[in-house]
Order: sequence, then C-alpha cells, then structure tokens
Amino acid sequence: MPHLAFDIGFCTELHKLQADVKKGVFDAWQRFQVRTLTQLLADPGLHIEKLRNARDPHIRTIRITGFWRGVVLAPESGDTFVLLKVLPHDKAIAWGVKQRSSINTVTRAVELRDAATLDQLTPPHEEKTEAPSESRLLAHVSDGELASLGIDADTIRRARTLTDKEQLEAFAPFFPPDQCEVLQYLAERISVEEVWRELVAHRVPAGGTGAVDETDYDTAIRHTVSRILLVTASEELHDILDKPFSAWRIFLHPSQRRIAYRPSYSGPAQVSGGPGTGKTVVALHRVKHLLAHLRDDERILLTTYTNALVTSLRSGLTALVDDEQLRDRVDVMTVDAFASRVLTTAPGQPHRRAIGGAEEERRWTRAAEAVQYPGSAQFLAQEYKHVVLAQDLRSREAYEAADRAGRGSRLTPALKPHTWRAFEAFTSGLEADELRTYLQTSAEAARVLTDNDTGTGPPYRHVVIDEAQDLHPAQWRLLRAAVPARPDDLFIAGDPHQRIYDSKVSLKALGIKVVGRSTRMRKNYRSTQEILAWSTALLLGRPIDELADTATAESLLGYRSALRGTGPALHAATDEATELDALADRCREWIDSGVNPSDIGIATRFKKTGDAALARLTAAEIPARRLRARASDPDDAVSIGTMHAFKGLEFRCVAVIGVHDGALPFPRAITPEDLDRLQHEADLLAERCLLFVACTRARDGLYVSWSGEPSSFLTEAGVRVSPA
Repeated sequence: MPHLAFDIGFCTELHKLQADVKKGVFDAWQRFQVRTLTQLLADPGLHIEKLRNARDPHIRTIRITGFWRGVVLAPESGDTFVLLKVLPHDKAIAWGVKQRSSINTVTRAVELRDAATLDQLTPPHEEKTEAPSESRLLAHVSDGELASLGIDADTIRRARTLTDKEQLEAFAPFFPPDQCEVLQYLAERISVEEVWRELVAHRVPAGGTGAVDETDYDTAIRHTVSRILLVTASEELHDILDKPFSAWRIFLHPSQRRIAYRPSYSGPAQVSGGPGTGKTVVALHRVKHLLAHLRDDERILLTTYTNALVTSLRSGLTALVDDEQLRDRVDVMTVDAFASRVLTTAPGQPHRRAIGGAEEERRWTRAAEAVQYPGSAQFLAQEYKHVVLAQDLRSREAYEAADRAGRGSRLTPALKPHTWRAFEAFTSGLEADELRTYLQTSAEAARVLTDNDTGTGPPYRHVVIDEAQDLHPAQWRLLRAAVPARPDDLFIAGDPHQRIYDSKVSLKALGIKVVGRSTRMRKNYRSTQEILAWSTALLLGRPIDELADTATAESLLGYRSALRGTGPALHAATDEATELDALADRCREWIDSGVNPSDIGIATRFKKTGDAALARLTAAEIPARRLRARASDPDDAVSIGTMHAFKGLEFRCVAVIGVHDGALPFPRAITPEDLDRLQHEADLLAERCLLFVACTRARDGLYVSWSGEPSSFLTEAGVRVSPA
C-alpha cells in the first residue's frame, strides 16, 4: 500500500499554511492510504505531475488545492512518496525544478539539495578564489576524512572553494542539511572524531556496511529517520496539522533520541545546549522512558525554575504520555514548591511564609542598621547568598574559616564577626515574624531530607531537572537529597548562556558528578539561523562557566539553526509613546499576514513597560493578555510578560521592546564595581543573558525596539541600531 511521508522541513513550516491548505494535505494523505500506486498515478484529483527541466526526475508535484501544490519525492522503486514542500502553484514548480535528491553512501539516507542555486554560486567562487588551497576554510580536513563523514564528491568540490565561514553560511541553505551541519562543525575546528561521534555515528543504520545501492530509494527513505516522518494514523496527522510544533515532540532527532532513550546512565547525566536545541523535549522524553521502568510505589520529580515553565512541562508530559495513571506518578513543580512541600509535610517543622525581592531587601537594610554594619546591605545579602547558604555554613566559626573564592570584595578577619552578627540579626528577625527566604526554605528542606531518620529514605527514584543553570547550591543540595545516589538518579538539562540569575555552582562539590555522562547539543530547532546569529552576537566573547566542572568554558562554537528565514527587524523611536505605536503596527502586520495572536509574544525588562504595551494594544483592538493569563482573558491573544517570565517559552513572533540605555543593563541590578568587581561582572553578564534569552524565544520573526539611546549591549555587539 502506498504511503505519503513528510519531510521534517515541511512540518516546521505548517504554521504558515491556512486551514484549507492543511485540509488539502490531509486529503492527499488519505488518498495514498486507500489507493494503489496505479490508481494514484491516474488520479486526476491528485494530479501527480512530472516537471519540465527538472534537475531530478524523482521530483514531482501533487495537487493540494486549486491554487496550492505539494512538491514530492516520487522514487521509481517502492511506494512511499515524501512531501517536501507546499507552495502556491508557480512557486512550487520553481522550487521543485531546482532540487536534486541523492542517497548518502555513509548514512544511507535520502538527501536533498538545491542543485540549481549551487551551480550558480560555485563558479564565481572558483574563479575569484585566489587564496592557496592550504589557507581555505576546510584545508585542515582531507577529502578522505570528509567522505568518511558522509560528504559526497559534489559537496566536497564546492566546499573546497570556500575561504571563510561567511561563505559557508551563504552556501548553507542549499547544501544537503546533514552534510552542511558536518561542514559547519568542521569549520569551527571541531575534530573529525568528535563530529563523527556527535553527528554521524547515530545516523548510520544498524548493519550499515557494504556497498550502497544509490537507486534504492525505498530502503533509503526508511533509513532517513532524521528527516522523514512516516504517519500511519489519521489522528496523528491531525495532531501534527493542528499543532505544528507538536511534530517536534512526536519526532526526536536521532542524536536527541540517543540521549533521551539511553537504557541507563551509571549516575547523574547532563545535557546542555543553546536555546532551541531541544533540551526540554529531551528531558520530557527521558521522563517517559523512566516511567516505563518504574517499580511499584516509585515516583519521579520533574522540576524547573518558574511556574510558567511548570505549566509548559505539564502540557508536554500530557502530549507524550497518554496513560493518566502513569502521568500521575510524576510530580511536576518548581524547586521552591518542592522545598515548601518537604517542610510542610515534615513533622515538627514550623510554618513560615517564604519571601524574596523587595521584602527581603528591606529586611537586609534593617539588619545592617541594627548592628551598625559599616558596609552595605547589598553586600550582606550577596555574602549570605554566595557564601553562607551556598556552603551551608551554620556557625560563626565555619563562616570565618570559609573559602570566599569567587567573591570580588575583600573582607578583613576583624570584620567577619561583625558580618556574622548582621546575618544573625537578619535570620532572627525572620524567625520572629515566621518568615523564611526562598533559598532558606531550600536549605532547610535539604537538611530535613539529609537528616531523615524515619527510615523512609528519599522520596523519589528519579529527579529530572529542566533550566538547571539558574539553581543555587542550596537548591542543588535539596535535589541531591531527594533521590538516592544510584544509576539514573539525576537527569539535568540546562544552558549556561541562559543563566539570568547569579548563582555560582560546582556540581562536583555538591556530590553530583556528570563526567562521562555529559552531552552538548549544538543544533537549534526553534529560531531561524538569521535570528540566532544576531542574538548570539550579544554573548560572543563573553566567558560562560559550565554547569559541570571542566577545564574549558561553555562555548557557542558550532551552534547552528536548522531553519532559514529573515533576520530581526530593529526600530528606534524618539519616545515610549512612539515606540508603542510602532509595536501595535508590527503586531497588526503579523496578524494580517496570518500569524495567530497567541503565537505572538512581547518581552519587556520591566512590568510597567508591559502594562503600557497591554494598554496600547487594547486601544488598537489587538487582543492581548499578560503571560500569566486570568480566566477572563481571551485565549487567542498576544502574550505580554517580562524577560524573566519568558524564560523557557517560545512564540512564532517575538517583540522585545524597551531595549534602551538605562533598562539593559538596569543599574539597580548591577553591583557597583568598587563594592565587588567579580559580582559586578557577573551581574552585567546576567543582564546580557537576559536579552539573549528574550530574543531567542522567536521562531520566525524577531522585532527589537527602543526609545532614545539604544542599550550598550546592542552597540557593543556590533548590532546596526539604525531603524530597519
């Protein structure tokens, strides 16, 4: 029976199609389900048509609607067709005639390239390239090494003309995607061995030895699990068509699947990677894998940093795990909520409300005044967080002997007792009012679990942690105590480049060793390469500490997107009112172009800026709501929230507004350099990461605006700050 499979590139563009076109795709798929190949070829409704002057006779078109056509790979052997693209009639033909398919002799997968455009690009480079061959981009890699990584002769010939990474980026949209990814890794001087291990090895099918029949497309399609999705049930296809990005939750890239469904890890395991690389999806699939092997009465904790992310994780888990009883064995909550639960259910623990933010700052000021501390309240708060709570120091003697490495302020031995008295004034004041800070709650909960003498043991068999980069050592101690130290105890997903709080952690010092069980993902599946490159410029050259203890800093080298599109639009306004008017115009343009309001997000540094944006959009009759929506808010509405609240979320189009001098970096968020040089640098980096996080929430469209002078982060990154 014939089948219509789907190229994963088509799935990522589904959100751009109108409802009648999606229905046409479903109808075409159904025809393949009920007709023989002979009937399909003769079906006037489907109208499978060869293309004149096509680079590849296997590329044909099918009718989707009266105006739209699908471009398919129609192999001569076998009966599985692959839908590659859906476009208006003339554009579909123009795109289809330029494509050429082939079978990779290493991975044995079907590949597609824009042969016509490559033929246009290559001769000018061959003629104009005067640099000697040894100075060209891939001179350090031999033809044999390239071939062993699945680079075919045609691509090798073209790649040898390139002299820098910018030229490779110009060719990238037209090369076969898997081959291009290999070339991009090699261009970053990542070793051949590492490229094989990270990219190629898991693409080679089991038993993949011997000669490859480069005409056997039927077998090759079955081997192309990294790009071709074979849908066998109408319900599954409806889900993909109705919720386009759910395709990424149903379909894992082989490198991601290898991490998520590894039978077992001998201890804590970590996956890191930039925004959009699929860390959260991998974590969710890991939960699904672990659920399948739980014994009676065992439970899993799936935890993250914010309530918004908890909601997202619950939604993702529901999509992945159909069995409600099985899902109920997973507790999904923030680390703060878990800490509170531990203390609430522990016998003999006093009830205390958790505080933070401005209320905590006021109490530090009060404590400094109470003991007439000669330094600042800000210093006391940071010292308590980064030394006392981080190292779980419980006495003055322990504090006076503590290692203050990482603190950029000098503290004389004579001043340490006075500092401890300020800590005591702060904590005793909280106790008198039946209060705790959020980090104190985690620290106390960790002690309760560690000192547990009830014989019940830790409450979980597995703990899976998402957005791990912002957790404080006290929170890590709590999570370490929540699960016995044994295989598959902790699964950690995080990205140091998205660290927007100033927690400094040594996992090894906390008893969490991931050496040999750590994987870094470099391929972005969310944002276009153009958006990603622009956003990455905000952080390039800034040292980022890894989560694990290694000799090297975290790097963005090799971080690439699988998607292509347009770069961000920039807008400079004279004042806030003009900026908000332009925002309303931009949102209206997105909506008029077919973007659902719920697929638009607006990120701001301050809540008051978001309030002003909400009022302006409402006045323009554009449905809008706060990120934490109320029951009365419209469902299909633009979401508005702070950059902190946008962490871990994604939207088709994102507007980042108010990126002006005085907002990013925000002076009140920056420790004065003369108070603590290292903390000053850490605070500046956190503000940079905050902007990076906000910009990388966008899939297709990014809009960045400011009024007055632009943020120094933009100008320092070399961003062109004149109006787009």
